[in-house]
Amino acid sequence: MPHEAAGGGGREPRPYFFLSYAHTPKNDPRDRDPDLWVRRFFRDLSAHVMQLTALPAGVPAGFMDQHVRPGEDWQGQITEALALCRVFVPLYSPRYFLSEQCGREWFAFAGRDTLHQSRSERRSPPAIIPALWTPVLPHQLPEPARRLRFDHSDFGDEYADEGFYGMIKLNYLRDHYEHAVYRLAKRVVSVAEQTRIADGDPFQDYATLTSAFGSAPGPGRRLDVTVLACSRDGLPPGRGPDCYGSRPQDWNPYHPMSARPLASHTADLVSNLNYSVVLREFDESAERLLSPGPPAAPGLLLLDRWALGSARHRELVRRFSAEPRPWISVMIPWNRVDPESRLHEGELRDTADDVLAARAWDSEGHLTRGGGLPTLEAFSQELPRAVRSAVRHYESAGRADATPGPGTPLPRVLPRGVGYGRSDPAEARRERRAADQSKADRVEGPSDGREP
Repeated sequence: MPHEAAGGGGREPRPYFFLSYAHTPKNDPRDRDPDLWVRRFFRDLSAHVMQLTALPAGVPAGFMDQHVRPGEDWQGQITEALALCRVFVPLYSPRYFLSEQCGREWFAFAGRDTLHQSRSERRSPPAIIPALWTPVLPHQLPEPARRLRFDHSDFGDEYADEGFYGMIKLNYLRDHYEHAVYRLAKRVVSVAEQTRIADGDPFQDYATLTSAFGSAPGPGRRLDVTVLACSRDGLPPGRGPDCYGSRPQDWNPYHPMSARPLASHTADLVSNLNYSVVLREFDESAERLLSPGPPAAPGLLLLDRWALGSARHRELVRRFSAEPRPWISVMIPWNRVDPESRLHEGELRDTADDVLAARAWDSEGHLTRGGGLPTLEAFSQELPRAVRSAVRHYESAGRADATPGPGTPLPRVLPRGVGYGRSDPAEARRERRAADQSKADRVEGPSDGREP
């Protein structure tokens, strides 16, 4: 049964916050618990939240996974707490963004927050409030953390420089520690009261959750999101303007349950998977999508079936489907409470099936099956699968395009850190062409300065 805030009809109050932190391993079995100071911080934060709220005695102000007793279903308890807590507090440290468990916790809660923002008539503060345990360099932050743009200096310069760990360990900073914890507690309570985020699914399978931090630390790779939709001044017969704006990117197929464009909702969900999003409109980028050759990035195509009333759009989508482009996943929203879509469902589905027939027969590439995604929740649940499919096929296309070379590549410094390869196959091809041109210059003399 969903929990409610204190005073909400007498039912058990929901915890105000979930503390997400990375466990520190022991260097020696004889060492005491290395997370001792995290527990101290959690108790201090909980004590302040209790003072600032009307939570009754015996009800925990927050959740921390060390409260799970041996033998209990720890995954079930974590899942329930993530589904019912009101605020998510990630405890930043370099180790945090390397933890798959922390990434799963972030992803589970961020999905709730994204749905809340899309359902709300006005934007509310994000229900994710980061806390700095130890300093973290900007290049260590994945895309979800970078998008928060949280200014840690709001809690004091000492906090921004040292984090809670430094202040709790250094006696001369103890007063600064107390002040920063109190300020964080006030932020937690304020955001919880302003946001009132809806409950999630307490029974979801924790083991199947995706990490919000991706497979490598640091900023995410690029993913293109292309919108093929109507605009308000180009609607087909039988379609009203309620779901549309002046541009295709304004398309909001889940109106009135959703209060913002699907492209914005999608961008937030994709960012929660640690990808940097590039939003495009189909009419402006159709030739790029249809051009031959290997892909520049994985992508999603959000398809408004009403837009297929245009003969030009039908022809372009047929061309898109005719050639294998599995690195672009096709997602088709459908609002089951939209009376116009229900009335024209048969013809809308037949038209989409016709122009996407080649993609439907192709075993590769993600395509929404059946009558479309009937709710914003269904769309949000399918999106991670669509992204994984697009990325997998993009990486396969990049490997197929790669030129084999002798030996094992040496580590090299990249814009996003140290690694063994490149995140963008197009960049690799440009570098190979530049190397070939340089070799030709050495043999034949200077070039005329033009691009190769």
